[in-house]
Amino acid sequence: MLNAFLISLVVVALSEMGDKTQLVALAYATRFSAAIVIAGVTIATLLVHLFSVALGEVVGVALPRFWVSLLAGAAFVGFGVWTLRGDEIDDEETERHSKFGPIMTVAITFFLAEIGDKTMLATVTLASSLHDAFPVWLGSTAGIVVADGLAVIVGVTMGKRTPEHIVKYVAAALFIASGVWLIVATLMGGEA
Repeated sequence: MLNAFLISLVVVALSEMGDKTQLVALAYATRFSAAIVIAGVTIATLLVHLFSVALGEVVGVALPRFWVSLLAGAAFVGFGVWTLRGDEIDDEETERHSKFGPIMTVAITFFLAEIGDKTMLATVTLASSLHDAFPVWLGSTAGIVVADGLAVIVGVTMGKRTPEHIVKYVAAALFIASGVWLIVATLMGGEA
């Protein structure tokens, strides 16, 4: 059990390094607190990797990645445009109206980004080969949180030292570039 957890943690954390979902965590960390980003990432990862483990245990077959990847790419471009447009409500007002708004924003974005991602497929593979679903699920989730926690630290640091309009343009560029890259890679038949 511990072996499956540790293998999953290490494999998924290494797979996440430099991945588009790590860029999502970094971009959101420039906008929201570290706790909000980590909470959103954890919620999304728990759900996606629960599904991944179930898929690996029960079916052992990958999802049809083409349409999911195109949808995720289009969503990234949309998030980039939304970031450029900006929000009409400041952060304090957002917190007064809904404590769950920013967390769910991060969770939904991350969920869409993680579906069909290499870490999801790594989790499916680990679950199907290790045959120990619960530790694989927890280990793969911990791997994502560790890797994206590093991105959050960088994002929070950037957010404190960088003017807000620069952060907004960089975050939008990351989203749009990731979306375009994902769409092009999917249409070219490469791995996204």
